[in-house]
Amino acid sequence: MRLKNALAVATGLVSAAMLSTTAFAATSELTGLEVSDAIASQRPVAIMVDNEKAALSHYGTAEADIVYEMMNSTANARITRLMCLYKDWQNLGQTGSIRSVRTTNVMLADEYNAVLIHDGGPFYIKTYLAQPYAAHISGGFTRVKNGKRTEYTEYVFGPELVSRFARAGMSTTYTNGPERGSHFLFNGADTDLGGDMVANNVDLSASFIHNKSKLLYNAGTKTYDYYDYGSIHTDAEDGQVMTFKNVLLQNVSFTQLDKNGYLTYNVIGSGSGYYVTNGKAVPITWSKGSETGMTHFYNAEGQEISINRGKTYIGIVPSDSWDKVVIN
Repeated sequence: MRLKNALAVATGLVSAAMLSTTAFAATSELTGLEVSDAIASQRPVAIMVDNEKAALSHYGTAEADIVYEMMNSTANARITRLMCLYKDWQNLGQTGSIRSVRTTNVMLADEYNAVLIHDGGPFYIKTYLAQPYAAHISGGFTRVKNGKRTEYTEYVFGPELVSRFARAGMSTTYTNGPERGSHFLFNGADTDLGGDMVANNVDLSASFIHNKSKLLYNAGTKTYDYYDYGSIHTDAEDGQVMTFKNVLLQNVSFTQLDKNGYLTYNVIGSGSGYYVTNGKAVPITWSKGSETGMTHFYNAEGQEISINRGKTYIGIVPSDSWDKVVIN
């Protein structure tokens, strides 16, 4: 468990003086928060989680350090899927439900040297998973009887991941990167954004039209609570809200691969976006140089931004609906 001072950073209830006098034993490259020395060099996992209404409620998603949401297909009203990254995964309880992976997720998971946890995927993933940088474990996870259709019954547990890593002969510690000590640059103390762009409501419902995704600012925690299908997103096990200190939105075009709606986001390249934290937003740009390159985020002056310590939501928003994103 993270300690109280780290939790204070995540919610913004911390001073610069506190940070300057607190020596973190080890710091997560995903959140900038304290983690135990035992997992300091542990690589993350990136778990593919179904986001269909019938799959809800999720288990374990509120514990994720970083959550990506993106359109899974142009079919089915552009339903989204989540990719949840965890630094401290060996002790996870029931997590999921687990679903298939897409080409874009393979490229993004590699930015963290993360091992993708999924159950198969369309033909198009084969080329990506065959690349030297790709690491993944597919299928055969725990089935939990929950009264739902079979595709909504597969979950993974931390001890199960430990055994699956061992069975696959896969390293649990970093084998490559990240490019620097952390994936993001982190602020030393909780920092408000300048400018006058208020961001109490981040409404993605006109882009993620099936899920009606929104993030609403919670002034009490200074984080953004995630909503979909018109309801706040809570964990099935303990009711914990999925909430984020940081929200990053990327305007990304995509290439549709077939008539079934499978697609690849053009995440290699550059584009516009927003960074949102503490009730404010600022325009940014993003850039990713290659399949194995890290996505960097820049301010209007072209300087790489620093984000606040805590959990981060990253929305990959299709360019053809970018103008429908509402922040107010």
